[in-house]
Amino acid sequence: MNRLTKGLVVLATAALAACSTLAPIANVDSVTVSTQANKPLSAQEVRAAIVRAGAGLGWVMKDEGPGKLTGILNLRTHTAEVDIPYSASSYAIRYKSSVNLQAADGKIHRNYNGWIQNLSRSINAQLSAS
Repeated sequence: MNRLTKGLVVLATAALAACSTLAPIANVDSVTVSTQANKPLSAQEVRAAIVRAGAGLGWVMKDEGPGKLTGILNLRTHTAEVDIPYSASSYAIRYKSSVNLQAADGKIHRNYNGWIQNLSRSINAQLSAS
């Protein structure tokens, strides 16, 4: 292979990799609850902060028993569903299921990870304001 052909192959490979819409599924595990005043919160206050944060981003939160919520986000033809276990001291966001997000083999459409990061940031902001 000549130099030009090798260069084109490398460029094409890099372009295809950059265009990939799949990324490893990102979970948010064991985030410590903290407030600006460092005052302890109850599990109910943490739950309320999660629900407020989700509602502000279009997530529908459903109670699944003590210390557990399910969050559902519907965007156009896409649906993401996550489990959100929480306590007075921490919370997590874990992938549960999805529709039209190409989830398979531990990978999912890369937009999903952005939605989860945004949800976690919003929860942290709500907790901080508590």
